[in-house]
Amino acid sequence: MKIAVFPGSFDPFTSAHQDLVERALPLFDRIIIAVGYNANKKGMLDHDERVKCIRDVFQNAQAIDVVKYSGLTVDFCQKVGAKFILRGLRNTGDFEFENAIAQNNLLLSPAVESYFLMSRSGKAHISSTIVRDVWFNGGDVSEMVPAEVLTLLDEKRLPKR
Repeated sequence: MKIAVFPGSFDPFTSAHQDLVERALPLFDRIIIAVGYNANKKGMLDHDERVKCIRDVFQNAQAIDVVKYSGLTVDFCQKVGAKFILRGLRNTGDFEFENAIAQNNLLLSPAVESYFLMSRSGKAHISSTIVRDVWFNGGDVSEMVPAEVLTLLDEKRLPKR
């Protein structure tokens, strides 16, 4: 069975992430979206909210699991029996960063291979960082996130009573 792990903080999960997972489905028998925790990032959604949103996005997809994880991605891959790490590339800057991580992952775990998919035209400009910035400043992110994520963001924006 070909299992891929798609790791990230996904804060929030974007329509570009969704597109990448949907395009990768024919390549793998199972994709595990591994929602990591990054203490260095100012969060917009808590860990459980991110997991729930992504599960809602893929609620009808049998081959997709969404789980929380911490620690090294290659250790998580070994734990779940995954031989592949799925990553998206938007530009050459992403390539440089992701290539360095992939090379180090190969040193740590030679049995786990990184697979890169280029962002689809019209999605490469979308990043979680940009979504957070637009949202925190009151902008419309409806074209940048799946409907399930937008619903939660809209709820968070409503004034507390």
